[in-house]
Amino acid sequence: TPGDPVTTDHVLYDLTDGIATITLNRPDRRNAMSVPMIEGLGELLAGADADPAVRVLVLTGAGRAFCAGGDVQQFDADGGEGGGATEVDPAGVAEQLRHQELTVGRLHAFSKPTVAALPGAAAGAGLGLALAADLRIGTPRTVVATAFAGVALSGDFGVAWLLERLVGPARARELMLLNPRLDGQACHDLGLLNRMVPEEELEQATRDLARQLADGPALALSHIKRNLREAPRHTLSESMAAEVPRHKECGLTGDHVEAARAFVEKRRPVFR
Repeated sequence: TPGDPVTTDHVLYDLTDGIATITLNRPDRRNAMSVPMIEGLGELLAGADADPAVRVLVLTGAGRAFCAGGDVQQFDADGGEGGGATEVDPAGVAEQLRHQELTVGRLHAFSKPTVAALPGAAAGAGLGLALAADLRIGTPRTVVATAFAGVALSGDFGVAWLLERLVGPARARELMLLNPRLDGQACHDLGLLNRMVPEEELEQATRDLARQLADGPALALSHIKRNLREAPRHTLSESMAAEVPRHKECGLTGDHVEAARAFVEKRRPVFR
């Protein structure tokens, strides 16, 4: 369970000094999603969010990929994602929705800062996972593709919704309809990567970024996330009304008092 290092077949978990790391672990299949991976990821996300020892979450992939999305080799072996059926199965729709909420849904709603570290490809549903994190870090060999149109699918795991909010409607349409492969530099230029570092520096740079977040004011960062998540569906007045109680709550914390004192004393604050 989160709080102690755990290993499952397709997902790894570690918690060290407030930094929880979840590693998608099917490197031989470019970390393509499997049911055990989805179920395990959902359980780990829920546990880490509830664990007060977790201050930041890092999601990454084993080997040279982040996550290739759906397992297209398995689709082919099954006669397509629909398994050769001629009508949509309502039970299959319900199960797919559950899987999406366990993964992208839980990651997007995670109450603490999240970082996706992309050592290589993030495609299809795997791109959805990367986009659901607060920040993304990669290298020149990071590759991003929506991938759905390339296998005659329309897309799932929230990719269209997340893309439109991150890069705008024009770019989102281009990426979904034309399915280009974007390298790390193109992703950084477009804003899909917040940071790009040399391949050999990714692990350390991810740790440094996670450490910065883990050492930050936890309640303030959590409330900042809520403000940002709610903003698209609120008017300005509604957003301001929601912000003020959170802002005032932060003002009661020792972290705020420490930060104000550190500002006056011209030093770095130490948050508790």
